[in-house]
Amino acid sequence: MMSLLDDGGPIFAQIAAELANQIADGTVGEGERVASTNELAAFYRVNPATAARSLTVLSEEGLVEKRRGVGMFVAKGARDRLVRARRRRFADRYVRPMVVEAGRLGIGLEELLRLVREELDSAEVTAGGRA
Repeated sequence: MMSLLDDGGPIFAQIAAELANQIADGTVGEGERVASTNELAAFYRVNPATAARSLTVLSEEGLVEKRRGVGMFVAKGARDRLVRARRRRFADRYVRPMVVEAGRLGIGLEELLRLVREELDSAEVTAGGRA
């Protein structure tokens, strides 16, 4: 779990985003229990109502589901839905604008792919082999 929250938005949204990241990267798998309201509140040092709101957000998004008397669990298919949505958002935010700008600059497909490969190689070296 993330230990510190930043000032970039509502705390409940930051907690929900961190939990969604854990689902997306497989840290918390389908059918696994997620931290309870009280566990989240203690870990992030927030009011339990704030922690509960973060779980409500994830529940409304269909990423977690409540099992009465047992807790909250990652919903079936949550990771796949989350990754699909994030890939679409990635294409909209980054790929489309990059392709448009490449067109403005006269950068063709081969050169664009070369530039992307160079950045990936650089990222792998920076991350110690993990990109």
